[in-house]
Amino acid sequence: MKVDVLLGLQWGDEGKGKVVDVLTPRYDVVARFQGGPNAGHTLEFEGNKYVLRSIPSGIFQGDKVNIIGNGVVLAPDLFMDEARELEKSGHNLHGRLHISKKAHLIMPTHRLLDAAYEAAKGKNKVGTTGKGIGPTYTDKVSRNGLRVGDILDDFETKYAAHKARHEQMLRALNYTHYDITEVERHWMEGVEYMKQFELVDSEHEVNRLLKEGKSILCEGAQGTMLDVDFGSYPFVTSSNTICAGACTGLGLGPNKIGEVYGIIKAYCTRVGAGPFPTELFDETGALIRQIGHEYGAVTGRERRCGWIDLVALKYAIMVNGVTKLIMMKSDVLDTFDTVKACVAYKHNGEQIDYFPYDINEGIEPVYVEMQGWKQDLTTITSESEFPQAFKDYIAFLERELETPIAIVSVGPDREQTIERTTI
Repeated sequence: MKVDVLLGLQWGDEGKGKVVDVLTPRYDVVARFQGGPNAGHTLEFEGNKYVLRSIPSGIFQGDKVNIIGNGVVLAPDLFMDEARELEKSGHNLHGRLHISKKAHLIMPTHRLLDAAYEAAKGKNKVGTTGKGIGPTYTDKVSRNGLRVGDILDDFETKYAAHKARHEQMLRALNYTHYDITEVERHWMEGVEYMKQFELVDSEHEVNRLLKEGKSILCEGAQGTMLDVDFGSYPFVTSSNTICAGACTGLGLGPNKIGEVYGIIKAYCTRVGAGPFPTELFDETGALIRQIGHEYGAVTGRERRCGWIDLVALKYAIMVNGVTKLIMMKSDVLDTFDTVKACVAYKHNGEQIDYFPYDINEGIEPVYVEMQGWKQDLTTITSESEFPQAFKDYIAFLERELETPIAIVSVGPDREQTIERTTI
């Protein structure tokens, strides 16, 4: 058996949660392999809307096992609040949700450090969510981290030592006006709550499950263009969001990877600071935001909107080894007379069709313009009903990206998902 991997190919917010929820019935296990509670996966079904931050998106489907892998950073208080909300809505997590002992803990002081580092950057802010993700991964890489497994043995002593070190760092940054008494109390309550779940060595568990013939879907967070190595650095997240992150974030050998599903929007969005070659600053961009409800699931921030960027997508497909594409939010473009796709960049006076080292400045998109389909896609239930202009758009993307589009989403509900039979 091999695991399948599902991840975003743009700057995040591609709709991974919905797709995981739709695909989960085909799998026995869903495993989250990186990221933290700064990533919100939104799911809508049966008239209800849910936003997941740390819990895998397979939690709504029957008795599936859901694993939070070692590559994830976890805030006990936020995890507890998220889990309790799900329990209140009738979803039983206990026995089905397993947490890696090697996942690192986001401490309250990590959030303070996040704010302090951003303040110190002045005009060069990265635009983080302030959830403490970066400082937690920094501690992990510098071998100063606190892990889930640490809560099982002499935790108070370990916590106090890490907190004292962080407070020293905050004083050095002249960031001293804070009071985390209540946050810390809630955080410690979250630590106790986490002990109710199965804390596992996830690398052993996922490989054992594979040997037993279980099918596993690995779920990523954020998007490829936010990868700490291959994204638009330094305006990136602090983990490896690409397919290789499933190996390091769950303890899987590369030969265990099967299908790699890459999720894209029919257009493109980005949250926070950083380059965005196809960003639209006009009424078209505002209209895409309005129709697509493009606001951060966790922060509520407006998402920057633009046309689809095929240069960046070709790059993302390459570094991930994508085998199949899934296109989301096609219906958002229903009312447009024409739609555009960026097929190249003008970079320092030269036209290029590859993703360069630096896209922070000097990039001008080169567009191909196509006829819009001008038809409501949200009521469509099969590929045969697609308007011709929409079929042409799909065919154009497949030719340019040299990868089949296997699934098309035409609305937020899990039922508004169409698997193509002609690929």
